[in-house]
Amino acid sequence: QVQLVESGGGLVQPGGSLRLSCAVSGGDFSMYTMGWYRQAPGKQRVSVAMITTSGSPNYADSVKGRFTISRDNAKTTVYLEMNSLNPEDTAVYYCKASRLWYHYWGQGTQVTVSS
Repeated sequence: QVQLVESGGGLVQPGGSLRLSCAVSGGDFSMYTMGWYRQAPGKQRVSVAMITTSGSPNYADSVKGRFTISRDNAKTTVYLEMNSLNPEDTAVYYCKASRLWYHYWGQGTQVTVSS
C-alpha cells in the first residue's frame, strides 16, 4: 500500500519561505508522477506543481518563479520549496502520487501566510 506523509507546513510572514516534504512509502517511487496541490478555505483543490518521473517540472501560473518542486528518488521524497509567500498562498497543501489510473494522496499540511 502506498502511503504519503507531508511535513514542513506552518505559519510564515509575507515574503517568507517554507519547504514542504512528502515522504512516500510502498510502491516504486521512481515510477510515480508527483504533484503538489492546495486547497484554501471554501475553494476547490488545485494543482500547484508537478514533476514527472524524468524530473521535468510544471507549475501553476500563480506560483511560477516562486515555487520549486524537486524529487529525490533515493529518499522517495518530493519537495516543494516556496519563496516570496503571500497571504493568497494560505491553504492546506497535499501531495499526490500518480501512475496510470492509480492516484494516492497524503493527509495534507497547513501553510498559513500572515503577519
